[in-house]
Amino acid sequence: MRQLLWWLIGGSRGGRNRLRIVRTLEERPMNTNQLSNELDLNYKTVQHHLEVLEENNIVTTQGDDYGKLYFLTDRMTHNLDILEEVVEQTDIDTNET
Repeated sequence: MRQLLWWLIGGSRGGRNRLRIVRTLEERPMNTNQLSNELDLNYKTVQHHLEVLEENNIVTTQGDDYGKLYFLTDRMTHNLDILEEVVEQTDIDTNET
């Protein structure tokens, strides 16, 4: 999991946005539109990052189409401490716009 999070968060240009998505979903499930509004990101950008996170078993979904909600997987929830280690070591600032 550590290597995966380094690749998804610490080692890619989209890592900061993926981290913001994970942290937002940690608080409550949301659909793509809600995430787009909450994070002030383009809908297609959020959609792309969600696809990457889903392919890598970081998020899972319930529902269909626009009502599809995204949740953190149990695997991700159990490894949030590793995520925080990666964040600390990469010095990603999620408060920047």
